[in-house]
Parts: sequence; structure tokens; C-alpha cells
Amino acid sequence: MVWIWLGVVITLTFIEISTVNLVSIWYIASALVSLILSFFIDNFVIQFAVFAILGTILVITTRDYLVNLLVKKKEKTNLDRVVGMTGIVTKEITKKNSGEVKVDGKFWTAISDKKIKVDSAVKVLEIDGVKIKVEEVDD
Repeated sequence: MVWIWLGVVITLTFIEISTVNLVSIWYIASALVSLILSFFIDNFVIQFAVFAILGTILVITTRDYLVNLLVKKKEKTNLDRVVGMTGIVTKEITKKNSGEVKVDGKFWTAISDKKIKVDSAVKVLEIDGVKIKVEEVDD
């Protein structure tokens, strides 16, 4: 039985290495437990039950935590600093057509949910690709 569990561990390890997602890491751990268990218990049904149940419990209880731990966070860029800044509309913005806003000395294509006239002060809400979404600032 030891060789079966050793083969399962090696196979699942190759599967995990060849995929980009966490797929079988929990079952590798449960196969290792079953491998150790095979030294003490000769019943394959018990070993397989431990493998299946422990692997499933590990997936349910630790997957979200491990994924959040290993997934890289989005890196902020220098452009993100314009979010929250105030700018001046240089070309009128309508709900259907984008306009232009000068923020931090640079001109941006801007969109808004409402019509905003030229020379109005606006606040940058977010960056969407190469456009900024703005809202008019009340004086």
C-alpha cells in the first residue's frame, strides 16, 4: 500500500506543479497522511476514506485563505494618485460623449454620468483604462 500512496503523492505533485491554480495541494497533504497511515493500518478502504475525507475538509476550510495569501495584490501605479484630485473641465462632458479634464497638469479624456460644462471643477472618482470618471464639485 505504501507504493500506491507514494505514487498518488508524486502524481498529484506533478499535477499541482503543471497547473497555475491551486488544484490538488490539499489532496497531496491527505495522501501523505494516508501514506503514513499505511504503515499502521493495512485496510485500503480506511486509508482511502481518510484520503478523501481529509482532502475535502482541507479544501473547504483552507482554500479561500490560501488563495488570498498566494494571489498577488494589484500594485498601485503613479497614475492612481490622481483619484480624489480636483481638475478643471477643458472640453464639455456629456452623458453620451467624453470630454477633457486637466488634472495635475495633464489632460485626460473624461466621462461622467451627468453633463458638465467647460471651466467647471470636477473630482476624479476612478481611472478606467485611459479615461477618468469624474463628478462635478459643488462650490
